[in-house]
Amino acid sequence: MEPVLIVLVVLVVVAFIALIKTIQVIPQASAAIVERFGRYTRTLNAGLNIVVPFIDRVRNRIDLREQVVPFPPQPVITQDNLVVNIDTVIYYQVTDPRAATYEVASYIQAIEQLTVTTLRNIIGSMDLESTLTSREVINAGLRGVLDEATGKWGIRVNRVELKAIEPPTSIQDSMEKQMRADRDKRAAILTAEGQRQAQILKAEGEKQAEVLKAEGEAQAAVLRADGEAAAIRTVFEAIHDGDADQKLLAYQYLQTLPELAKGDSNKLWIIPSEVGDALKGLGGAFNGLTGNGGANGGGTVTAPSVPPAAPAATQVPLDPAAGPRPVDVEKGAARPRVDPTREYRKIDPE
Repeated sequence: MEPVLIVLVVLVVVAFIALIKTIQVIPQASAAIVERFGRYTRTLNAGLNIVVPFIDRVRNRIDLREQVVPFPPQPVITQDNLVVNIDTVIYYQVTDPRAATYEVASYIQAIEQLTVTTLRNIIGSMDLESTLTSREVINAGLRGVLDEATGKWGIRVNRVELKAIEPPTSIQDSMEKQMRADRDKRAAILTAEGQRQAQILKAEGEKQAEVLKAEGEAQAAVLRADGEAAAIRTVFEAIHDGDADQKLLAYQYLQTLPELAKGDSNKLWIIPSEVGDALKGLGGAFNGLTGNGGANGGGTVTAPSVPPAAPAATQVPLDPAAGPRPVDVEKGAARPRVDPTREYRKIDPE
């Protein structure tokens, strides 16, 4: 009984192992290559698959999802003989598991080496400035070459990105100085433009202020002229309505004479020749009022209004045609220059 039991146990174990090898479960987004006696038979897709145990062999499982592979920095020489280190990142996806298994020994290593050689070819035809500012051009060139070369390997390169471009340290220092100088230049230009704009606005403001001031002064002058004209018109109408005679005008004329003597700097007072006529008319008016006046308005006249700045005794020529006579005013006493050939009348202001 014991040999039979051992045989049964062995058969059960073999059957279990055969069952396990017969049923193959492939995860989603994966594929498996099946070989029969070392030869490619088929590709197992996601799900439950049945294979012949001990005859079919699953060689490897391939991930069909998009993969991201970063490559270490690679030294590349530019057209102007500068060495730069460039980090690249490749985004690829396996589209044909059979080609990826049998067409290339290691597609990861093949993609890396192809990326390095292609990158050196592209960067070698560009200077440093173009390399730093033409990332999109470099990415497009790398993607085109890699996609064409890896197509027969069952690989599709979706994107190629330059992770970093590092020029030499000395070049970095020079670039920083240049960038700092450019920023300082732009700042100076912006400052100058701001000051220029401020000066322009200030000048325009001052111009508008001057214009408005001139317009205001012109309007004020017009209004003053209108006011003076209205005042003169009112005075003229009042004089015309009041029927002013020569006597009133002579009295007003005499009232303005003390204004001529006001001021500390007055050393010489010129009396106009018209004063005599004014005094004659004024004397005649008062004589007419008191009944003591003669026909010629002679005699001593006591003025109702005394000019405060008039001298104590002033000799006035009676002849109006003789013109004004200078009066020397010194130490409060008026000493007129008397012509002995003319007749004078003494006027006492008190």
